[in-house]
Parts: sequence; C-alpha cells; structure tokens
Amino acid sequence: MKLEVLNKNENQKVHNLIIIGIRDLINFKNLEPGDKLPSERMLSEKFEVSRSNVREAIQKLEFYGLLKSRPQSGTFVANIGVTALNGMIEDILRLDEPDFKSLVETRILLELKTSRLAAIRRTEEDLVQLEEALQAYKTKVLNGDDAVQEDLLFHLAIAKASGNSTMNTFMLIITPEIITNFEKYHVCDKGLAQEGIAEHEEIYDAILKQDPQLAKEKMKVHFKTLYQYCYNV
Repeated sequence: MKLEVLNKNENQKVHNLIIIGIRDLINFKNLEPGDKLPSERMLSEKFEVSRSNVREAIQKLEFYGLLKSRPQSGTFVANIGVTALNGMIEDILRLDEPDFKSLVETRILLELKTSRLAAIRRTEEDLVQLEEALQAYKTKVLNGDDAVQEDLLFHLAIAKASGNSTMNTFMLIITPEIITNFEKYHVCDKGLAQEGIAEHEEIYDAILKQDPQLAKEKMKVHFKTLYQYCYNV
C-alpha cells in the first residue's frame, strides 16, 4: 500500500526516506555520473510511496544539482563524484525548514538587489506586468480585501524584470511559504496595506525612470514599514 502524506512534517520525512533510498541505490549499483536511475514508477514501487512523492524528492535533488532530468529520457546522476554526492545528501537531509524570520531576511536581501537590477534592465513588457500587478494590489486594498497575494505578485514581477533567473527562481521558491506565514501571523494589517500602495507606486516610478539607487532606497523604505512586526513573530 502506498504511503499517504498527512501533513507537511510527514511529507518531509517521506521525501527524506526517498532521498536516502536513491543515495543507497546509487552506491549499491555503483552508478557513475551520467548513469540513468530507474523510472519514477519503479522507484515508487521499490520504496512503496506515491509517484508524486518520488517526483518531488527527485526535484529536490535536481535543485541541488545532484540529479538531472531530461524530457522523454529519464533522470540521470549529475556530473559529481560519489563522495561529494553522499556528503551533499547528508547536508540536505540535515536542513531544517526555514522559519518566518529567515524567509523575511532572505526576501529582503533578494529584493534590494532585484529592484536595483530591474531599474537597469527592465523592458517595456516588464513595465506592463508591473503596472498590472500594482493596479491589482491597489484595487484589492481600496476594496478592503486581503491583498497579500497581489502584493507578492508585484514583487515577483520585479524579480522577473531584474533579468536574473536565479534570483527569480529563489523568489518563486520562498513565496508560497511567505504567503502562508503572512496569513498565519496576520502580518499585514489594513494600515500597512494602505501605506503599501504609495510605496509600491514609488518603487514602480523608480524602475520606470531607470534609477537603480532610487529603486533600492524605495524598497528599503517599503520593507521598513511593511515588516516592522515580523521580528516580533
């Protein structure tokens, strides 16, 4: 019978067991860089877990560069020695889920950089997406509705406009967890959301004017007011 994932912690445990199983399989079969792993279906049957859990565990190892998936071909051991691979997997298994404060600190560091790069590299298409996200945020706030998701979509549009795919990817990775914590801790009250409209507009204007230093400074101001409660969580 397939293991049922009941909650986030259990899901993490299942993923770790699959990662250990993949590591042991690589070692037992003496797989080398470029060798192909068994299919998701075969791994699912071997580890007695769902294929979706196998897929998620593989994606995690891909994220850290230990596996490579090729469309229509399968999953392969990356170009890294077995000793290094085993050491990295041990580190991955020891990683803790980031707390809210860590997520916020990471996001601030990223966005101070992405706002500056967006002001330098933004295209006309980027400006359209930024303006659409800004208007969606304003509409929700002025209607008295929760605008957490629209707020983060505006910031994701800035990350995209930065032209740095790695930073954009990091923002996409941490955004769902941030949304969950915003809702859990009620970080953004209506007063802060109202202030956020003006701050978003100032950030947008700086990017429009292609003034990287101003964009960075306006982002600093935005975080100072918007996250003044985060460190009390």
